[in-house]
Amino acid sequence: MDCPIPQSELDEIYTFAIDLARKAGNLLLERLNERNSEQVYTEKENAVDLVTQTDEDVETLIKKAIQNKYPAHNFIGEETYAKGSSREYLIDEKPTWCVDPLDGTVNFTHAFPMFCVSLSLIVSHRPVIGVIYAPMLSQLFSSCLNRGAWLNESVRLPLIRNPSIPPMPANAPGKCILACEWGKDRRDVPGGNLERKIESFSTLAMERNARGGLGGMVHGVRSLGSATLDLAYTALGSVDVWWEGGCWEWDVAAGIAILLEAGGLVTTANPPEDIEGPIEDVRLGSRLYLAIRPAGPSATETGRQTQERTVREVWKRVKQLDYSRPGA
Repeated sequence: MDCPIPQSELDEIYTFAIDLARKAGNLLLERLNERNSEQVYTEKENAVDLVTQTDEDVETLIKKAIQNKYPAHNFIGEETYAKGSSREYLIDEKPTWCVDPLDGTVNFTHAFPMFCVSLSLIVSHRPVIGVIYAPMLSQLFSSCLNRGAWLNESVRLPLIRNPSIPPMPANAPGKCILACEWGKDRRDVPGGNLERKIESFSTLAMERNARGGLGGMVHGVRSLGSATLDLAYTALGSVDVWWEGGCWEWDVAAGIAILLEAGGLVTTANPPEDIEGPIEDVRLGSRLYLAIRPAGPSATETGRQTQERTVREVWKRVKQLDYSRPGA
């Protein structure tokens, strides 16, 4: 990808983003230590769609720092966006910061460690910088275009190299770890997104001869409660496949930046009419995501071919999800 921002300037922004993520994460930890059983939070749309004062305070800290340092850059934060009336995709060609000040708010309110701050710089609709900091785990995932993807600034991703990055399993999604999320839409609607998700999870988990031979027999199903961290662990190589619908761009932008720089693949969650056709790149605002970990070559395929084979095998086993939105 050609980026209109010079690499030297990108490198400076990357350093700034890492420092800012650490500061924001430290504020999350401070607030976690101050929490009590009566911690105040607000429900947005339902009982699992929460916002705390911490979400808003951390976003304010991040937004002020970015506006002071890069006043010409646009800014989209989850809490700012959530308070608006529009649900349109607002990112354009300009350099835009896409921020989730606290991904995994429900986890945070329960002191479950899978929560993080997520920062991404998007240029021409492509995330070129991504930083994810999970302060309770002391894990910082980061990437900058053409600079690789890293854990704690010292370990290059993907982590699994023995001695080379393994290909996707020959019978993928079999022998894979699948990450997925229940989502915030819990309406009991026949044929709705929740029902379609549950059926897809089940098909991917079932034994091979189940459902007319569509059983995926994945090794395990994981739900971390944070889409951002799902993507980070896919970049790490700990998760093989992530399938999800319903996330917004701030939930995924940093994770996509990191995963792509690590060598992963990201496309749409929904199977196209022609499953054997070209696999399109993910559309950031689509709310539909299928991610595959970095993969090396096998004796008969390139690494990319093993990833694409896995995408098609997942598509055969999942239901179409409906998360349309204007402008995306």
